[in-house]
Amino acid sequence: QVQLVESGGGLVQAGGSLRLSCAASTITFSVMKIGWYRQAPGKQRELVATITPSGTTNYADSVKGRFAISRDNPKKAAYLQMSSLKPEDTAVYYCNAAYNSGRDFWGQGAQVTVSS
Repeated sequence: QVQLVESGGGLVQAGGSLRLSCAASTITFSVMKIGWYRQAPGKQRELVATITPSGTTNYADSVKGRFAISRDNPKKAAYLQMSSLKPEDTAVYYCNAAYNSGRDFWGQGAQVTVSS
């Protein structure tokens, strides 16, 4: 079982920045694909960004150029740097870690609220 703990959420004004962190409990973190997802009230959970074990990144069109995903394998951590935040970025943000087999794990979520 892999435990993921997100931190760094909070309230920020539009145009501001936040950095989310995801700390993992497993020593196999370096082989896992990491994803950040978000779920706004009344909406389905959506993919925000992913990073492969080799560092290849992918972003939803809505966050390209504003968000950056990264990882630090020795620290067993992943990050989501969010800039130029908009009210529509308000959501609970979840960290996901997945093995190639498809088995994956979720964190408990971190609330991000962007005020206009």
